[in-house]
Amino acid sequence: MLSLVLPKGSLEKATMQLFDAADLTVRRASDRDYRASIDDPRIDRVRVLRPQEIPTYLEQGLFDLGITGRDWITETDSDVVSLGELQYSKATSNPVRVIMAVPEDAPWQSVSDLPEGVRISTEFPAMTKRFLDKHGVKAKVVPSYGATEAKVPDIVDAIVDLTETGSSLRKNGLRILDTLLTSYTELVANREAYEDAEKRAAMEDVSLLLQGAIRARGNVLLKLNVAQADLRKVLDIMPSMSSPTVTSLAGGDSSAVESVVAKRGVNTLIPALKAAGAHDILEIPISKIVD
Repeated sequence: MLSLVLPKGSLEKATMQLFDAADLTVRRASDRDYRASIDDPRIDRVRVLRPQEIPTYLEQGLFDLGITGRDWITETDSDVVSLGELQYSKATSNPVRVIMAVPEDAPWQSVSDLPEGVRISTEFPAMTKRFLDKHGVKAKVVPSYGATEAKVPDIVDAIVDLTETGSSLRKNGLRILDTLLTSYTELVANREAYEDAEKRAAMEDVSLLLQGAIRARGNVLLKLNVAQADLRKVLDIMPSMSSPTVTSLAGGDSSAVESVVAKRGVNTLIPALKAAGAHDILEIPISKIVD
């Protein structure tokens, strides 16, 4: 039913891990293979291609559904439908930023300070030109095909590039002058395919599974038993997404309690629950959380 295109390159590993967690495992003969498959009746064709190209292919109807960054959607000015952000990236769950950076010792403190004819290297020439036009800066924009931060100051005066943590910028003696765009990875669709009711339902199913897998990250399910006399003490220290589930056990003098909690902090929470009277405590991994 759906033709799906996934990003190759820096997002590839994180994307494959997300699809695996969503029970939509992507199968390929090798990591270099551009053709793939997913054992799901809603998805009949899968390709793994450069994220820069994906918005254009989706707009042209070559694929129904795909994953790419808001940065490339903006750069290509593609008319696609977004089914929402997928808050993951190659290093963290934080967004990446498209930033303008200059050498640490450069005299410029804002974009408007840039002199006429300033040389700027970037993999986002269209976005950069629109940004500079907005600020009234006349610059020479030089397309880059990788290692953009290494071109300052010998080849260009400034760069527009992606950063997630800023570590590469600092390593190369650069500081951020401005942010052009904050970009999450997005699940996006061809507009005509999205208007098809059957395909839209399949797209929303895929989105539900992916979002559920993302939401489950960093959480576990805690289950425990506690005597009725200690129940209040346990509930007072038991965190939850909404409120813990409490079920009376046969005999009426004990309860079973379960709650979704953050994995971080469980190392101190479990001993505290034990000290409050809980016993038979189980910590269970969670694959998905769906509202």
